[in-house]
Amino acid sequence: MASAQLPETHVDVLIIGAGPAGLMAAAWMAHCGVKARIIDKRNSKIFCGQADGLQCRSLEIFDSLGFADRVWKEANHMLENPGPDGTIRRSDRIPDTIPGLSRFQQVVLHQGRIERFFLDNIKKHSKDSIKVERGVLPESLKIDESKVNDDAAFPVTVRLRHLTEEEATPPQQASASKVPHGLFRSNLVQENDEEKLLKQSESRAGQDEIVHAKYVIGCDGARSWTRQALGFELQGEATDFIWGVMDVIPITNFPDIRMRCAIHSAESGSLMVIPRENKLVRLYIQLKEVVPDASGRADRSKITPELIFGAAQKILSPYKLDYEYCDWWTAYQIGQRVGTNFSAHDRVFLAGDAVHTHSPKAGQGMNVSMQDCYNLGWKVALAAKGVVKRTVLNTYESERRRVAQDLIEFDHRFSRLFSGRPAKDLLDTEGISMEEFKDAFEKGNLFASGLSIDYGSSVLEAKSSADGVDDATQVASLVQSKQSLATGLPIGMRFNSFKVLNQADARPWHFQERLPADGRFRIVLFAGDILSPAQKARVDAFCTALDKPTSFLRRATPASATIDSVVEVLTIHSSPRTETELLRDFPEILHPYDEHTGWDYGKVFVDADSYHEGFGDAYKNYGVDKVRGCVVAVRPDQYVGWVGDLEDFGELERYFEGILVMQ
Repeated sequence: MASAQLPETHVDVLIIGAGPAGLMAAAWMAHCGVKARIIDKRNSKIFCGQADGLQCRSLEIFDSLGFADRVWKEANHMLENPGPDGTIRRSDRIPDTIPGLSRFQQVVLHQGRIERFFLDNIKKHSKDSIKVERGVLPESLKIDESKVNDDAAFPVTVRLRHLTEEEATPPQQASASKVPHGLFRSNLVQENDEEKLLKQSESRAGQDEIVHAKYVIGCDGARSWTRQALGFELQGEATDFIWGVMDVIPITNFPDIRMRCAIHSAESGSLMVIPRENKLVRLYIQLKEVVPDASGRADRSKITPELIFGAAQKILSPYKLDYEYCDWWTAYQIGQRVGTNFSAHDRVFLAGDAVHTHSPKAGQGMNVSMQDCYNLGWKVALAAKGVVKRTVLNTYESERRRVAQDLIEFDHRFSRLFSGRPAKDLLDTEGISMEEFKDAFEKGNLFASGLSIDYGSSVLEAKSSADGVDDATQVASLVQSKQSLATGLPIGMRFNSFKVLNQADARPWHFQERLPADGRFRIVLFAGDILSPAQKARVDAFCTALDKPTSFLRRATPASATIDSVVEVLTIHSSPRTETELLRDFPEILHPYDEHTGWDYGKVFVDADSYHEGFGDAYKNYGVDKVRGCVVAVRPDQYVGWVGDLEDFGELERYFEGILVMQ
């Protein structure tokens, strides 16, 4: 069929792959009001198994989207880690999440439920306009390089094929096996099934369409069709370690089965226990009997639930382990790889497993994949809407490549320590030191939490490039910050959360709750002691500059939109709440007036003792002077971008002029 006769559509953003990464990207499009489509070659979402660990940062992100409460209610909460070794004696216990890191702790809930929460959230915020189109396969992708710098153009053309129900059914669902498995998604399967599916469906006419997109985001997994279409590769290595995974309801006398355990046996390999919801336990089991051949491939026909569980029973000996109910199982080969490129012309992007792969035991895969798209999604959405300059898109690769490389290094060390046998004594140099394993486990907890990410200097991060954590981004920041004014808000890291009170009604809020994922930048004005005449004069001068018709705030806001539609101003002051008045003491720009709804009472907060929930001590925790305060610029994904004095309005203006399209 000639392509001239095919139906053609235009869309701002096309997302390929509807796993957690693709759904995170779609959620940003829904929250920002961007016209988008999301396709997946499979005919149904996941109902069991796959990824399950959720780190602190992922829960903070879910909270910004509005569904953390649903996850928190259903998930299993992991609070302790015993770490047995050798002949299965308990060698240590440590908290699973470092206390005080976040208002959320690490939990586990299977990927199917998380996808359901995403789908409900996308439906609500897109008014049902963004739906996962299942059984749809990309056939070809072309980028018109002459149009990549034209903001109004749709330079990416993708040809799509619509599959039948039978073609779109994964092999495990089509087989007669009673227990669902994930081998068809595992990295033990080398071949890609896209070509086979395309051949099967070639004879049916009228199943193709052409889509013209401004941007394409490929979230289509480790064997990514999008990555191959762009000619990019994953670079790295596979190991000889093969692991099995089972979700079972265990029948056992092992005392720590409801805690996250790392178990090293002397000769039989290693095992990780992850307690889950509904009495389930996930077991990660080293398969010493399955060895890759000379080409590095393992014979997956040998891998069965019986083989995997037999290995677990050996490792856990002398404890008894059995099960009657298995929910899901799979196997995989440990390998660590990072993509050669994360994007093509800042028009087609790769995220998640499409651009980095590693072992699942550190509970990172789904988390880092979703966080890739939490970083990328708002940038693509706001570029598609013409709110931010396209140069902002450069920062995706510079910020997330660094995270991917750190992840690979962490996983490389962790998986080798985990897959090795424990040392018998100090002279046993080939064995794994349990002290070293515990150290890696504890350090890994901070990294794994997702809260240690520190983005380097860029147009979004006004910090000196000598910080050594950036990846040579092409867009260096034009402005400098004064980090010393807010030592607890490191530039490049996420805005931590402490309790503050609403000035108008005294309701306590975790401040992070006031930074929802709606695509807006924020200026947080730490107004200090507003009752001091000298400080009041500084606040008034800052607000006068902000309110001028020529200020960046006015110029970045479309004529028909409210003043807070692109950049929202939030205030935290340190004066006694009962001695201050919202309308008397704070300039109007801090609580804008609307002729239909009156004053905005939701933007001014105070660092004070709550009647019922204690004292957040925000100024102290953020490292801000209680009298003089400071100003902080925050990105739509809650990362700190700039810190300065109230007098540094010119620098703040330069920061936003480098990012936003001025009207």
